Amino acid sequence: MYKIQTLNSISPIIHEVLSAGNYMVSAEEPTPDAILVRSAAMHDMVLPDSLLAIARAGAGVNNIPIPKCSEQGIVVFNTPGANANAVAELVIAGLLLSSRDIAGGIEWVKENKDAEGLEKLVEKKKSQFVGPELRGKKLAVIGLGAIGALVANAAAQGMGMDVVGYDPYISVAHAWQLSRAIHHADTMEDAVKDADYITFHIPLMDSTRGMINKAFLASLKKGVRIMNFSRGELANPEDVKAAIAEEQLASYVTDFATAVLADTPHVICLPHLGASTPESEERCAEMAAAEIRDYLEKGVIRNSVNMPEITLGLPEGTRVLLIHKNLPGIVSNVSTLVSGRGINIQNMLNKSRGDMAVTVMELTTQPDDTLIAALGKLNNVVRVRVI
Repeated sequence: MYKIQTLNSISPIIHEVLSAGNYMVSAEEPTPDAILVRSAAMHDMVLPDSLLAIARAGAGVNNIPIPKCSEQGIVVFNTPGANANAVAELVIAGLLLSSRDIAGGIEWVKENKDAEGLEKLVEKKKSQFVGPELRGKKLAVIGLGAIGALVANAAAQGMGMDVVGYDPYISVAHAWQLSRAIHHADTMEDAVKDADYITFHIPLMDSTRGMINKAFLASLKKGVRIMNFSRGELANPEDVKAAIAEEQLASYVTDFATAVLADTPHVICLPHLGASTPESEERCAEMAAAEIRDYLEKGVIRNSVNMPEITLGLPEGTRVLLIHKNLPGIVSNVSTLVSGRGINIQNMLNKSRGDMAVTVMELTTQPDDTLIAALGKLNNVVRVRVI
């Protein structure tokens, strides 16, 4: 029986995937085979030797120590696309909030609820909350993954915006999902040129950290409106605040609140609501549980952030999975060791990702414990599993 630890409250739908007959799920499990997590910080956790996999019920994995997991042969999964619709809907709301001062208007009404003749006062004061319509305006979508593609299609097809998309790493699947009405830019500079609205849907990396900065903001059309529902660290908050004060930036909507921007006029900070819908949380939990199940039971690796994609059918022998460094000679050393025991390798698959690699063998004979131990002692082999 596999043991699963949950570090956050996870949708009970996981029990439909991780059946009670094969899985024991508990928040208190001390020696788990796998961990299901949402937002809990894991960087200071001691990861037990029993741990084979971590699945994040969401897209971001900043709370998981990826290098440490790779060193220990722990496969880390996320659930890209499972929360895409929830985030995309909030981005559309962000476009509307950035364009017309809806939030300011609501607060004004609350503050003046006891004013005499409020109905007439509204007609006199409403002009301070006006803003442009979205139809016909240029929207630059930076990043055309699951969320970006949904936003681009909704803005072009449903809202009549002139949409330009930029993504140098767009997948074939996401490219096929895009409406023909969406223009494609070869560079980000081309995409944002003369844009009235910009929305970011890119990961946080060294190359993207702080990219919404003074120089970038100064290069944009005066009065542009920016949506950041990717990661707060994409923006330098002081530079955003200065651009608002100079009216270079008309408004900034983000799902990541900071003290610098929390009370800045024309800035709307939401409390990380992007994936906070019951439907999204259920989809993420179900997908994360399925990733863990398929890896533990079959060795399948899908949507891992630190290991290569491993697609496997039904076993044609005893399946042995090795996680090792992506270095020359390891596969031949493995083959030599196995064949030296008189065991035939019926099938073998080797794939790599960055510094890490995975080799899967299907053997005609069940390997004994001494062979598994010998495989584990080979240089640069991190973990060996018999499935």
